[in-house]
Amino acid sequence: MLDKFFYPKSITVIGASNKPYKVGKIIIDNLTMSYPGKIYPVNPNEDEINDLKAYKTVLDIPDTVDLAIIVIPNIAVPKIIEECGKKGVKFCIIISSGFKETGVEGAKLEREIAEIAKKYRIRLLGPNCFGVINTDNNLNTTFSPIMPIVGNIAVFSQSGALCSTLLDWAYKERIGFSKFISLGNKVDLNENDFLEYFVNDKQTNIVLGYLEGITDGETFIKEAKRLTKNKALVLIKSGSTSAGARAASSHTGTLAGTEEAYTTAFKKCGAIRAKSIDDWLDIARVFSNQPLPKGDKIAIITNAGGPGIIAADSCEELGISLSDLSSTTIEKLRKKLPSSASIYNPIDVLGDADPSRYSFTLKTVLNDDNVYGCIVILTPQAMSRPFETAREIIKVSETINKPILACFMGGILVESGIKYLEENGVPNYLDPKKATISMASLIKQYYNTLRKEENPIVFEDINKEQVKEILSKNDALSLDFIDCMKILEAYNIPIAKYGISKTADGCIKIANNINYPVALKIVSSDISHKTELGGVRLNVKNDEEVVAVYNEIMTCVKKYNPNAVVNGICVQEMIKTSDKKEVIIGVNKDPQFGHLIMFGMGGIYVEILKDVSFRLSPLTRSDAYDMIHEIKMYPLLRGVRGEKPVDIDKIANVLMRVSSLVSDFKNIVEMDINPLICLEDSCKVVDARITIKR
Repeated sequence: MLDKFFYPKSITVIGASNKPYKVGKIIIDNLTMSYPGKIYPVNPNEDEINDLKAYKTVLDIPDTVDLAIIVIPNIAVPKIIEECGKKGVKFCIIISSGFKETGVEGAKLEREIAEIAKKYRIRLLGPNCFGVINTDNNLNTTFSPIMPIVGNIAVFSQSGALCSTLLDWAYKERIGFSKFISLGNKVDLNENDFLEYFVNDKQTNIVLGYLEGITDGETFIKEAKRLTKNKALVLIKSGSTSAGARAASSHTGTLAGTEEAYTTAFKKCGAIRAKSIDDWLDIARVFSNQPLPKGDKIAIITNAGGPGIIAADSCEELGISLSDLSSTTIEKLRKKLPSSASIYNPIDVLGDADPSRYSFTLKTVLNDDNVYGCIVILTPQAMSRPFETAREIIKVSETINKPILACFMGGILVESGIKYLEENGVPNYLDPKKATISMASLIKQYYNTLRKEENPIVFEDINKEQVKEILSKNDALSLDFIDCMKILEAYNIPIAKYGISKTADGCIKIANNINYPVALKIVSSDISHKTELGGVRLNVKNDEEVVAVYNEIMTCVKKYNPNAVVNGICVQEMIKTSDKKEVIIGVNKDPQFGHLIMFGMGGIYVEILKDVSFRLSPLTRSDAYDMIHEIKMYPLLRGVRGEKPVDIDKIANVLMRVSSLVSDFKNIVEMDINPLICLEDSCKVVDARITIKR
C-alpha cells in the first residue's frame, strides 16, 4: 500500500525555493543531492531551481507524479491538495504548519484538506511534520541536513524536533536507519499504517516509535501484534502523568487512568516500552547488533564486586534470572581462575584480570547450556587492559551466537575499549542497570517470537437478550443494584442470595428466608459509596436487629442526601466462614483501547492499597490467570498460615464472564464488582455497580 510512498519514481516539491535557509530550499537540496528519481520543483516565481526546470503549478508538470512534498503557507494548502488530486498524485507530505496545533481555525483548515484528499483518494502525511527518509533509495524529504547511514531500524515519531535530534545523535554514533517518518498531526497516515508496512519491510528489523497519542487503539494492537511476532517494537509514550486526573465514580475509574491503558495495551501487543530517550536508543542499539537469547537466564562477569551486585539486583527487579552454572562449568572455572575468585554467578574474575582471563571465563560461561546471554563488566584497575579485553570479547562474540553486552565503566581509561566494542557490534553501557534493561528487552522479544495466539472463551450459557432488555429500558446512566444483579445473573456470574424491600417487615421476611445472620444495605443509584454514609450493616442476627438497622440506615441516608431516590433495602446472605477473601473486579472503558479489566484485593481499601492488575478485553484464559497471579497479595488467595486457599478457577471464570459481558455490550463504560467473596470451592458477588453511556 505504501510502496510508492517510500519508493516514488517522481517527486514534486511544491514551495521549492532558491533562497538559502528556506525549508523549500533545504528539501530540494537534499533531494537533488542523493535521490535518483525525477524531481519537479513547483514555484510560480522561479524558472529554475537547482538546475531543474521549475513549474508554476503541479498541473503543469508533463509527467505523472507519485509523491508531492508541500512547503507553502497553510492557507494555500487546500487549493494545492485539490490540484494534486486533479493531477493524480496519490501521496502528499505536508511539511507546512499552522493547522490543528494552532487552534480552532487551524483545525478547520485541517479538516478541509482531509476532505479534499478523501475525495481524490490521496494519502496524506502530516501536516506539521518533518518529512520522510528512506535510506534504501536515498530518499530524504526532510529539512535535516543529515542523511543517516543505512541500517535496520525504522523510526516513526509524533515530534519533529525529536526526529532532527535523533538523526544528529545517530549520525555521530554511527547508528543506521532503514526508514524515518515524522507523523505530524496524523490527519490521515498514522502509526498503524506504518506498523502494517514494517511487518513485511525487508530492510527493517526493529521499529522505534515516539507517541503522544494513538489514533485507533484496537487497530494499533492488531498491527503491533503482527509486527512483534518477528520484529522488535520499542516505544516511548509521553503525556502519561495527567492520566489519573479525571474524575471517576467507581474504584476502577479512579485507578484505571489512560496510563494504565497504554501500559496494558503495550503488554498485550508485545511492545517494549522505554522510559527515557536514553533507554529508547540503548535498546535500539542492542537489537541492531545482538542475537536474541533463548531464555531468561543470563550470566554476569565482573572484575569488581560492587558493579556485579548492582547488575544482579537490577536483573531481579526486571525479572531476569541469573543462571545456575552447571557443575562442569563451575569445575572449569575453579581450575583456571584464582582461588579467591567467585566462580558462582555473578562471576568475579578479580581486579587483576587480564584479557585472557576474561576470554576464558566468557567462553566457558557462554558454552554452558544454562546460560543464554552475558553481561561483561570491566572497571579500570591498574592492571586492566580495556582495549585488549574488548578485542577478546569481540572474538568470542564471533564464535558463539548468544547476546553479549559490555559495561566498561569509567572515562578516558576505558575509552579505546568502548570504541572497539561498539565499532564491532557489542554495545557498551556505563551503568550496569542500563545493560540489564537492554538484556531484558532482548528476552522479552524472544518470548514474543514464541507467543501463540489464544482466543477468548465463548460462553454458551448466557442470556444476551435479558441484558439487552435491561439496558434498553434504563434511562439512568448508573444502574441500580437490582438491574446490576440481573445482568450478572444473565451471564451466569454467581451472586449472593438477596432480596429487596421498602419496609422493615419485608426485610424481616427476606432475612428469615435467607437465614441469619444477614447484611442490610441501601439500594440507590444516587449513592455511590454506601459504607461511608452508614448505608451498610453486617452480621444482623435477628428480627429485632433488622428493624433497628433498617431505621438507622434510612436516617443516615436522609442526612447524607435528602433527595436520593431510595429503591429499598437489600437483605443479603452473609458468608459465614473466616476463610473467605474479598477481591474486586472492575471495568473502565478507555477511549483508545476499549474496555480495561481490573483485578485486585477488594473491600474498602482498594484505592489505598492499589494492589491491582489490568488487561484489555476480551480476556483469554491465560489473561485471567495472569491477572490473578500478578497482584502482590496473591499468596493470600493461595492460603497462608493454615488458611484454606480460595478457588482460583472460579475467580478466573468470573473475570472471563465479565470480559464477555462488556465485549458484547460496548455501552457499559464502568463496572465494579466489589466485593467478590471467594471461598475454597466457590465465589459470590456481594455488590456491583454498572455505568452505561447512551
